[in-house]
Amino acid sequence: MGIFKKRYQVKPNTVGFLYRDNKFEQKLAAGYHEVWDLKNRTELFLLPQTSKLLTVVNQEVLTKDNVALRFSFNVIYRIVDGQKFLDKFALDRDMYAIIQEAEQRIYNIVQIYLRNRIAEMDSETANEKRNELTDFKTEEMEKEVSEFGITIEQAQLRDLTFPKSIQDLFAKHLEAKIRAKSELENARTAVATARALKNASELMKDDENLKFFQIMETITKIAEKGKHTFMIGDINQLTKK
Repeated sequence: MGIFKKRYQVKPNTVGFLYRDNKFEQKLAAGYHEVWDLKNRTELFLLPQTSKLLTVVNQEVLTKDNVALRFSFNVIYRIVDGQKFLDKFALDRDMYAIIQEAEQRIYNIVQIYLRNRIAEMDSETANEKRNELTDFKTEEMEKEVSEFGITIEQAQLRDLTFPKSIQDLFAKHLEAKIRAKSELENARTAVATARALKNASELMKDDENLKFFQIMETITKIAEKGKHTFMIGDINQLTKK
């Protein structure tokens, strides 16, 4: 390497942005690069090309009916325009600090959208529709972060936790619904059974053959008990005779 050259390394899955005299000069792909730097006035900023996970936990919000609940969420983002990204942040520090500030801005934007969405619901609706909140990425959210050269690939709710007293109420409400459903099914079965018995009774009333089989079944049951003297018939007709 020449005495007036500087060697830079761009690691895999990153892209380098070379600045000379504090002005952007060119992008560098992964590998080793030698650049002329007579006065030692070049600097390289490395940005990741892969997606990054941002996890936010233990946030609190009030629902529409003033129930305080806690939530956590994940955001997967990626820097898609490195030059735009670097133009939005002060470059007087290391890249780790710059990335941290960027993630703080992402966190603020995403949290506001999720908070507002939950705050529009009452507690019961939020509980019933928590699965619908799982993926809460919006076009408005994406538009805001795109100002930093970033895209949000995924924004997902991790968990939604209600106060213990509210959880107990939800459990009791669910138990009552299950019990009511069970009682309704039992009532429907009882009605169906009663209807079937009534239909059978109406059928037997005018069918001599069914009457005969009923008499034979009665005789069999009496005989099984060892009673061999019995009377079967219409009492009114016997009295008339």
